[in-house]
Amino acid sequence: AAPRDEQRLVEALRTAVTIDDGPTVLRYSKEQLPEPLPALAQSGSVDVLFASRRPRVLVVGYGQLAPVAVSVGERLDQQGIGATVVDPVWALPVSTDLLSLVAAHELVVTIEDNGLAGGLGSRLSQAARAADIDTRVREFGIPQDFLPQGRRDQLLEELGLTAQRIARFATELVAADESTIITSSR
Repeated sequence: AAPRDEQRLVEALRTAVTIDDGPTVLRYSKEQLPEPLPALAQSGSVDVLFASRRPRVLVVGYGQLAPVAVSVGERLDQQGIGATVVDPVWALPVSTDLLSLVAAHELVVTIEDNGLAGGLGSRLSQAARAADIDTRVREFGIPQDFLPQGRRDQLLEELGLTAQRIARFATELVAADESTIITSSR
């Protein structure tokens, strides 16, 4: 688990000590905990952080990048693209509740400050394929490279882990899909 705020950290610690069938890992930053980001609703085990009418894009924010995910969802909504923003709280195992949400959307964007290889996004993509869900999943995270020294905000900017860049990517992808549908129906 990578708790997005103090309340989720407390909850994750409580849950972790009850798990007795395997190891449990909690990941949190050494920085000050972010401002509280309460869930608006629950979809099974998944926290719903933002929901617009007629959602087409599922934005999965994990850990401290959950606020970025909410901002992405808001930006998409402002562009007329419905979005649902969720935090699965626990990355593994990938929950069936999260897979149900994936199946209900046209595009999934995952945002995490973890390594892309083996991260939540790649595991979600694998689980969706295994469940015969053909929704496209695009992962945003840290590449498996040596990163330069720098402040966290600078590195996230350089890696494209900002609401503006991720929302622009999703908007362009949805627009390209609509263009393809219009062109192929002529």
